[in-house]
Amino acid sequence: MKIQLYQLDKNLKKFIALFLTILTIGMMVGLVYLNLTTDMSIDGTKERWNGTEDEKIIEFEIPDEYPKSISQMLVTTHTHVISFTLIFGIVGFLFYFNSVIGGFWKKFLMIEPLISVVITFGSIWLMRFIEESFVYLTILSATIMYISFFFVVFTMLFELLLKKIN
Repeated sequence: MKIQLYQLDKNLKKFIALFLTILTIGMMVGLVYLNLTTDMSIDGTKERWNGTEDEKIIEFEIPDEYPKSISQMLVTTHTHVISFTLIFGIVGFLFYFNSVIGGFWKKFLMIEPLISVVITFGSIWLMRFIEESFVYLTILSATIMYISFFFVVFTMLFELLLKKIN
């Protein structure tokens, strides 16, 4: 017998739903922070990593945004790649047991966020040290990653909280 989310014990379903809800709140807080630091714009994203090119900066004034060092890039990449991999690994594992979406789309939605983690943070390095135009890849892969996450979580919440056993 294949286990399905909607067939789980009601206490386990509530626990998983609570876990997914709190995880989603955490992801949304991260998006708020991203908005504050980049204005969710191409120029804001470039400035966040490459620093500001404001010619009006006074000689001894520290700019709001400065070019990130290799050390700062490593810390950001390290923490985000590990935490996002754990988040998307757990969510993907749980999503495997959903009964709403199957086949190709189930596999795609389980794997895509993990691939996007590599592309997003790899392209940040490329944008910082190779070519600023990699910002488009950063924004595209991060957008797909977050859309996939929210879609998967809401699909599971639907099944956990609303779908009834036949």
